[in-house]
Amino acid sequence: MEKRVADECGQLVRRQAWIAPNEVLALSTQCQLLAVTRSVVYAQRKRLHKDLSERDLLLLQLLDEEYTRPNQVWSTDITYIRLSRGFVYLVAIIDWYSRKVLAWRLSNTMDSGFCVDCLEAAIKDYGAPEIFNTDQGSQFTSEIFTGVLLNNGITISMDGRGRALDNIFVERLWRTVKYEEIYLKKHDNLQDLLMRLTDYFLFYNEERRHQALDYQTPSQVYQKAKGGGAKIVDKFNSAKETSTPRAKELGQRHSAVM
Repeated sequence: MEKRVADECGQLVRRQAWIAPNEVLALSTQCQLLAVTRSVVYAQRKRLHKDLSERDLLLLQLLDEEYTRPNQVWSTDITYIRLSRGFVYLVAIIDWYSRKVLAWRLSNTMDSGFCVDCLEAAIKDYGAPEIFNTDQGSQFTSEIFTGVLLNNGITISMDGRGRALDNIFVERLWRTVKYEEIYLKKHDNLQDLLMRLTDYFLFYNEERRHQALDYQTPSQVYQKAKGGGAKIVDKFNSAKETSTPRAKELGQRHSAVM
């Protein structure tokens, strides 16, 4: 029995060694053909940093700080909402320190336009943040979106594999919006949803108290710059405690490994 298990493990290790990231076949196809779980391959790459350049590491490490004031980091994401007929998409920008929703937009398409409109509205109303965090969706990596960030002197941070927690503040916002508004009420059309979300986000920012903010509202914390805070634990780069030279130059450091 033990010999058979050892043989199977040896065969699995050999099959993993056959996987090449630069082959014509996609990584997922290679894993399927070789009966290898993709997560195993990704985990090995995460530990060894095989396919990450210094620039990629910098983008992933930018968030490994404790943030102590408004407008240090903003974050955005897109979620979908089901209507009576079809779906619409909601994008929102949130300030990490205060959890305040700075801008949001609805769209019935997934193009970059409504995301850019949301970003420009937030910058117009609240100024520019130091860092803007997104995932690597096509809307947020488009030239028009990143152009707005660069033109305003904003440092771009993008989530990579192994950094799921980087977007946790927006994900918590989606959970709150859906459980407190979307799932409780029927929204027949885009116009109805627009009016209801306008009321909800006003309530969220001005009246809804947050336990993480010492039971203050996001608007109170944003205006006073007191009582908020945010920190993401670096689980991506826990295998190495050394920072890249560029990260040190920007004053970045690694969070404590948990």
